[in-house]
Amino acid sequence: MGFLADDISINTVLGNGSFFKNEVRVQGNVRIQGDVDGNIDATGNVFIGEKARIRGNINAASVEIFGILLGDIHAPQHVKIFSPAAVIGDVFTKRIQIEEKAVFQGHCISHRDDDKFEKSKTRFVTEKSILSSKIGNESKDSTGGQ
Repeated sequence: MGFLADDISINTVLGNGSFFKNEVRVQGNVRIQGDVDGNIDATGNVFIGEKARIRGNINAASVEIFGILLGDIHAPQHVKIFSPAAVIGDVFTKRIQIEEKAVFQGHCISHRDDDKFEKSKTRFVTEKSILSSKIGNESKDSTGGQ
C-alpha cells in the first residue's frame, strides 16, 4: 500500500472535514483526507484518503487514491487506485494498478518506455482537444452561434 508502508515524509495534510476551493500547489508530498474543488499540483506524491472527494486534475510524481476523483491524473511514476476508490477521468502514467472493486471510468495512457509514454500522451491530448473543439463548433452552428 505504498504510502502506508513506505517511509515517506508528508509535507502537507488536508485533514478530514477540510474543504479547499481553487488550486492546491505543494512542494513535496501531500495527503488529502477532505474535499478539494480545484486542481492539485505536487512535486512529490499525492495520497487521496478514503473520505476525500476531489473535483479537479492531479499532477504529481505518483498518485494513490482511495477516495473519489472527478478529473484527470498525470503521474509519470505510477498510479494506484484502491477499493473503494472511484476515478472518473483520464490517467497518464508509466505504471498503473487498479484493485478489483475500484471504479475507473476514462482513458488510460500507460507505457514504461519514456518516449512511447510522451508520444502517446501528446497524441491523445491533441486528439481530445481537436475533438472537443469540433464538438464545440458544431454546437455553436446548431444554435446559430449563440
